[in-house]
Formats: sequence, structure tokens, C-alpha cells
Amino acid sequence: MFQKQIMMRRVVYSLIPIMIFSVYLYGLRSLIIHAVVFLAGTATEYLYMKTRGKKVSEAVLVTCSLYALSMPPLVPLWIAALGIIFGVLFGKCIFGGFGRNIFNPAIAGRLFVYISFPSFMTTGWMAPGRFGMNAVDTVSTATPLGLMRRNVIPELKDLIIGIRAGSLGESAVILIIAAGVYLIFTKTASWRIILSTLLSFLALSSALFFMGVSSSFPPLESLFSGSVLFVIVFMATDPVTGPKKNQAQYLYGILIGSVTCLVRVFSLFPEGTSFAILMGNTFASLFDEWFTPRKGVKK
Repeated sequence: MFQKQIMMRRVVYSLIPIMIFSVYLYGLRSLIIHAVVFLAGTATEYLYMKTRGKKVSEAVLVTCSLYALSMPPLVPLWIAALGIIFGVLFGKCIFGGFGRNIFNPAIAGRLFVYISFPSFMTTGWMAPGRFGMNAVDTVSTATPLGLMRRNVIPELKDLIIGIRAGSLGESAVILIIAAGVYLIFTKTASWRIILSTLLSFLALSSALFFMGVSSSFPPLESLFSGSVLFVIVFMATDPVTGPKKNQAQYLYGILIGSVTCLVRVFSLFPEGTSFAILMGNTFASLFDEWFTPRKGVKK
């Protein structure tokens, strides 16, 4: 049923500890969301590819994992299903399937539901920990980004430990870093994209913060809040939708890191990662073209 794709399997392996951690944080809700997303996403690609006599790619498992882990724990299940169907169908299948899509399908699906149903996507938080059995209060269900917008700066150690409100997989900082090391070591993810995205985000965040821009956040607290780290490791490094040339990857990372910071600080949206990845995907081919030597041009 599935095409064998070693690189995609490695990404799935790296995501499994984060999925388990999300179950500790949100209990049954995490399991149900993952089940709904995997069923809807895999079925969508299967039905589309069946009409063309092709197998389902193992990449759809990565797409479903990333999309599910980017969902708020209290998101209505029909919205979660609608988003992954949109992402797989319009972000991947209509381009001809794996390897031909321009945009990351998990981001396409997430952005679709984020813009279409903002009230559900920005308020569906739960108090994390104890397998979803923690008591609920206004502090425990506020995300770090929400707190910082109210001038409440969360403790850095709490952000790194990851027991805080947010999307299912975004708070597992230590596990995300470990996954990033594994993906770089196995040459599955580009260290150039990870490094340039990380440094550009930190550099611009620091500049705005120390210049005294009122809506900016402390750089390290900003890095470990929201989905920045998760997106840098797993979505910016998508080998299909990112650039292939080494120099282009640096530029691609700088674009994503900068746009993420600017959207967070200056727009009405609390998070800028999805918009940044979409913009990066749009320019990826152009960046590759800039750094491809032209035939007949003397150096």
C-alpha cells in the first residue's frame, strides 16, 4: 500500500517521542486527534492515488504527524479532519503527488483551518500534564505567547521543560532538539536551513527587543514559545518544498526566520510560522535558480 521512503521513516521515528509526550500532556484528546488526522489524511491520498494506479507515499505519514502535532488540543475533530484533507488533496495530490508539490501539505492544511476557523484555532487550549487530567484555570490554559502579549514573561526553564499550554507537539523543546540532532546526523534534514532560520529569528528578535519595540518579546523566551522550534526542525527542512542548493538554503532559512519574527511582532496573528514557511516555499525554486551556474557564462 505504501511506497518505501527511508528518509520519511526517519522523520516519523523522530516524531514518535513527541507524540508520546503529547499524550502525557493532553491524554485522550491527543490520541483521538492523531487517529482522526491519520485516517482522513491517509484515506485522502489513497483514494486519489488509486484512481491513477499509484501507491500511497510514506510521506503522508509525516504530513499527518506534523499536522496533528500542530493542532490545539481542543480543536473540533471535524476541523482537524477538514484541514488534513485540504492539505493532502490541494497541497500535494493535485500537483501530482510526492516530489511534485510546491507547498508543504501540513502547512497548507494548518493555514487553511487557521484562517477559516480562527476562533477555534486560537482558543482551543488545555491545561497540560497528568494525561490531560489537570485542573483548568486561566493561567494554566494561557499559552506563553498569550502571556507575553499581556506583559507576563514565562520562566525560561518552564518553557524548556515543556509542561505548558500550546499545540499538541510544540512545547516538547528537549525532544524537538534531540530530533533535530538525529535528523542532521542521519543527513535527513539540512543543518544549513536549521542554523540560518534559527540565527535569523534570534538576531531579528534581539534587535527589535533591545531597540525597545513595544510589541517585541525577549529573544530566548520567544524562541521556546509557540511553534518556532518545531517548525524550524520539521517543516523548514522539508526536502521536497525547500531549496536544494547550499547557498539557497541559507537564504531560505533567513527568509523564514525573519518573516516569522516580523509577523509575530507586527501583525494581528499570534504566530507567524505557517506564513513564513508558505513564503519560503514560494521562493525556494527561485533561490535555487539564483545559485545555479548558467551555461556559457564565464566565471
